[in-house]
Amino acid sequence: MKKRVVITGVGAVTPLGNDAFSTWENIKNGVSGIDTSTVIDKEKVDVTIAGEVKGFKPENYMDKKEAKRMGRFSQFAIAASKMALEDAGLTVGDNAHPERVGVWIGSGIGGIGDFEEQFTRFLTKGQRRVSPFTIPMFIPDMASGRVSMEIGAKGINNCSVTACASGSNSIGEAFRAIQNGYADVIVSGGTESAITEMTIAGFSNMTALSKNPDPKKACRPFDKNRDGFVLGEGCGILILEELEHAKKRGARIYAEIAGYGATGDAYHITAPAPDGEGAQRAMKEALQDAGVAPEQVDYINAHGTSTPYNDLFETNAIKAVFKDHAYQLAVSSTKSMTGHLLGGAGGVEAVFSVLAIKDRIMPPTINYETPDENLDLDYVPNEAREKDLRVVLSNSLGFGGHNATLLFKKYEA
Repeated sequence: MKKRVVITGVGAVTPLGNDAFSTWENIKNGVSGIDTSTVIDKEKVDVTIAGEVKGFKPENYMDKKEAKRMGRFSQFAIAASKMALEDAGLTVGDNAHPERVGVWIGSGIGGIGDFEEQFTRFLTKGQRRVSPFTIPMFIPDMASGRVSMEIGAKGINNCSVTACASGSNSIGEAFRAIQNGYADVIVSGGTESAITEMTIAGFSNMTALSKNPDPKKACRPFDKNRDGFVLGEGCGILILEELEHAKKRGARIYAEIAGYGATGDAYHITAPAPDGEGAQRAMKEALQDAGVAPEQVDYINAHGTSTPYNDLFETNAIKAVFKDHAYQLAVSSTKSMTGHLLGGAGGVEAVFSVLAIKDRIMPPTINYETPDENLDLDYVPNEAREKDLRVVLSNSLGFGGHNATLLFKKYEA
């Protein structure tokens, strides 16, 4: 018998707040965290808006000297993980055995900013000026590694690197590990900090980014006038816990994670498969895994990037899977407020999905002004809406054809 897995803690660092709950309040109120970038040189690139984390102080969560030896994406992960553990009332070595606590945090790009900085130093100043911490600063697995060291977790330690699906794949694989008895608790999610001129240049040259100069209006998922995504940064962490372990210590339970689907398009390096064929299968797998019928789903936190193809093909995928029920459920994209956090997106959006169940509210898609005749679902336009949510899906779709769907349920004993 597979074990049941519940969510007992949440943590986040985002463009809308340096903790999960202030972020969530802003999400519910339709606040945008996107603004003119403070780190991008407008003379070098043609896009200068981003969803930046503001006022983050790593020394509040870790040793200041050690913080300087790690990438910003790892700093985010440590902060969000410690907040999630505190929220869960869980201390490794106290009410959780170190060897039964794991860490599984995904990142799509890792410390690309640190790589760029050290490479420039190498070219201009030579080998001796390159930091000996360069490699562990930028390799994507180091967020998980650093978190495990900070909290004393000695169980499974892993990192899924699947582009924009990294966070969701990490949570899904952590879920399976607990289901199958390999851990009692796993700190899991996604983290990213990739707002650099080279990253902007690469995405811009493939015409993936919005060229709208208005930061607050640029990200407009499902709107007819959408023209690309806005790059964001941050981290979202869940505490996944085996149900009996959580009950034994009297933990508060936010929701149950009950299903996970992961598929590949085998189609194109950046474009999604026509009509979201891979996303269709990921959603179907998650439903089947959870034993949930399509008509039981209330809300989908969409990948919803604000690019022409993603929003169309994800909408078509939802209609293919849910048939008539697609017009009864609600779909929204919180990226309209955070920007696209790449490998961190699935983690942050999983946090939103869990809190949506807790607070019985569906977050909005802001900047939805002009309906697209080809996109005809309920996208929760501009204002959050109350609803008793029993089943919520969260989709993440990544370059390389990676598709991941997580299914969360209202917890019932």
